[in-house]
Amino acid sequence: MRYVAIGDSFTEGVGDEQPDGSVRGWADLVAAGLAAGEGETVQYANLAIRGRLLEPIVHEQLDAALALSPRPTMLTLNGGGNDMLRPGGDMLRLAELTEKAIQRCAEAGVRMVLLSGGDPSDRLPLGGVMRRRGEQLTQSAIELAKRYDVTFVDVFHDAEIRRAGYWSPDRLHLNAAGHTRVASLVLRALGYERAAHVIAPGPAESRKVLAEARYYREHVLPWLNRRFRGRSSGDNRTGKFVEWADITPA
Repeated sequence: MRYVAIGDSFTEGVGDEQPDGSVRGWADLVAAGLAAGEGETVQYANLAIRGRLLEPIVHEQLDAALALSPRPTMLTLNGGGNDMLRPGGDMLRLAELTEKAIQRCAEAGVRMVLLSGGDPSDRLPLGGVMRRRGEQLTQSAIELAKRYDVTFVDVFHDAEIRRAGYWSPDRLHLNAAGHTRVASLVLRALGYERAAHVIAPGPAESRKVLAEARYYREHVLPWLNRRFRGRSSGDNRTGKFVEWADITPA
């Protein structure tokens, strides 16, 4: 089995930081789960880059994924979250790009697994806009998955992962628990017997004025500053595993 993941920060693993400063994330956990489930070494590549819009994911990353030698047997795709954050995001265009990616994988004989991202809108500024766009994008993905007989993992409608305990302090990226839950959902969708990861209830999140002011200062304002300067958190970055890496059964 040769598994390649493409996408943005969700697939790169941002929020699941390791002691050495690297990020892990659900795709790494899926690769490990595949190796354990198959009882053999799985080759794994991850070309996802934080901040990427769907168009470069479907063009640049997908091109690189299909050019890997030997060719992948399975590919996961998630994208569109950064597009939804842009004013005037065109959800119809995102659906067209997703369909193009599905068609290319089918033509190449590569199994696609399509994911929607988690829904962070309960705790974000302008969350209502994000939820409407996310709902539209997810419904398009559901319809495409049915039309092309593609495995679809609906993280957006997973009520459990909306809980604050699955999210990083920036409220936009999953934390380690969130990435672990997504990995369990993917592995279950692929037919591996695995209970969906659930965390215990924790203390209520502080939404007091000082806590909210700190959140805007530390997370919202830096994001706005990058937008005004036309910068991205993924500038000058490459995928973390751009060639095949061997993942052995634990």
